[in-house]
Amino acid sequence: MILWIKLFLAHLIGDFILQPSKWVIHKEANKIGSKYLYIHALVHLIVTMLLLWDISLWYIALIIAFSHLIIDILKLYITPAFKNKSIPFFVDQLFHLIVLYVCVFYGNLCNHTLSLFQGIDWALITAMVFVSFPAAIIMSKLLESMSSQIPVDHKSLPNAGKYIGIIERLFVLLFIILGRWEVIGLLITAKSVFRFNDLKESNNRKLTEYILIGTLVSFGIAILTGLVYLHIK
Repeated sequence: MILWIKLFLAHLIGDFILQPSKWVIHKEANKIGSKYLYIHALVHLIVTMLLLWDISLWYIALIIAFSHLIIDILKLYITPAFKNKSIPFFVDQLFHLIVLYVCVFYGNLCNHTLSLFQGIDWALITAMVFVSFPAAIIMSKLLESMSSQIPVDHKSLPNAGKYIGIIERLFVLLFIILGRWEVIGLLITAKSVFRFNDLKESNNRKLTEYILIGTLVSFGIAILTGLVYLHIK
């Protein structure tokens, strides 16, 4: 496990701390012709070797640096095809982490991977999935007749309310599983404080009631999901 931690730390340092924005812009403009592409791979090689501090593991640092170079080149040429630029970024990071995983467990890769899948808490995964988008859709159906009476706020970010609800339900589910019910009260209080000025300025009773009902339904779904999970665990 310590090898994984060291390699992951080296990745974080090389990819996020020791890579200036100037390098990223230059790579995006010049792609495979950018000198910073190769300097970046060299940085990963050096940082990895320094953290490993074991010359006998030089091949791991070399594999990571070379694979990082190849993955970054592919990312540079694939990114323009995506409208949402965050997708290739996260795919790029996923492939880097897969390389690190293979380097750490290459001697027992199949068995270790199989054990990871066998250890997955499918009930927890199901609960997390349910309180995300399915719960958001269920709420939209339950509150559909009310939402039609609320004026649309064009100043709001698109789908901001939906994603806020998903995040808050995931937090509530986590706190229930950890047995920290008091934190849920703090979460409700924090949300009320943030919403107070908006409700005060709008002076719209329907909006206030709609937000209150939506919040209670959202928290209620998350709480019930958490209780069901704890019951069947």
